[in-house]
Amino acid sequence: MPPLPHPALPRLITYYQTHHSPSGAFISILPLLQHPGISVTHVILAAIHINEDPSALTLNDHPPSHPRFTTLWAELRVLQASGIKVLGMLGGAAQGTFMRLDTADPETFDRYYLPLADLVRTRGLDGLDLDVEEPMSLAGVIRLIDRLRADFGPGFLITLAPVASALLDSTKNLSGFDYEALEVLRGKEIAWYNAQFYCGWGDCSNPAMYEMLLVKGWQPERIVVGLVTSPRNGAGWVPWNMLASVLPLLAGRHPRFGGVMGWEYFNSLPGGEEKPWEWAQAMTALLRGRRTVPGVEGLEGSMKAEVGRRDAAKEVDPDVGRGDAVPVPAEFEYHSDGGREDE
Repeated sequence: MPPLPHPALPRLITYYQTHHSPSGAFISILPLLQHPGISVTHVILAAIHINEDPSALTLNDHPPSHPRFTTLWAELRVLQASGIKVLGMLGGAAQGTFMRLDTADPETFDRYYLPLADLVRTRGLDGLDLDVEEPMSLAGVIRLIDRLRADFGPGFLITLAPVASALLDSTKNLSGFDYEALEVLRGKEIAWYNAQFYCGWGDCSNPAMYEMLLVKGWQPERIVVGLVTSPRNGAGWVPWNMLASVLPLLAGRHPRFGGVMGWEYFNSLPGGEEKPWEWAQAMTALLRGRRTVPGVEGLEGSMKAEVGRRDAAKEVDPDVGRGDAVPVPAEFEYHSDGGREDE
């Protein structure tokens, strides 16, 4: 079967970190292909970690070659054969990956970088998403980008995942380096930015922050709006009735609107853990300009119940970080292979 066509813009991206349920059952990503009305363009596999032992790369808490990932790698190849690009997410909230790559010693850099490059080649990844949530120098991230481009060629996708506020103010930042400076120096090598509009670092309940980024000088095709797909996944979840006003407006106002990404797949609303692909269905409709979404109307009650379950579990307060001071995102809970909070 020939690859399915996907429009270049707007992008529709989902992160895929939780691969197994608490009982150990595999969570398939193939429903994104099997159900109608879904136009996902990219899936980002999370999270690749570089550990103290350079040869001991992990995908979450296990080696990428672990038998638990056999089905996962096979399914990702099916996505690629169907026209969906698959990237790996490097780093995240777990510290150490970029510290090890941010070294002045070329030999040390190679010891940590080369196993990562081998993983990219072995698994045929279409790109890497650099989620730098620890201090890193501008020179260090430039060297990593340059090496990836030299090793994998012009078609390899290199993206970054800054908190949205870092694109407005370099001091409200988790990465250490200035993203505006990086855009000036290496913007031609970076496909786009998966900006995190959540956990107190951004807001998509109205179009104001996105428009502020454009006033700042960012081009709309460079910015993908990042959302949490459930209040269980972090503060700043935006109800569908708000998204149904904001996203069609942005997509209609800006023909080069960069798109939307969701953190993360396994429990995405409105379908939750039973039907996580419904998030992509609903988001596809919104990005096509619909202001009502089939299957979403009348779900406000169930979404409020989801918020209630989050509060009962003492998960993060969605109002944290709404004041003048921008805090470090609080920890939040969700199922993952190792129980880490990566993004």
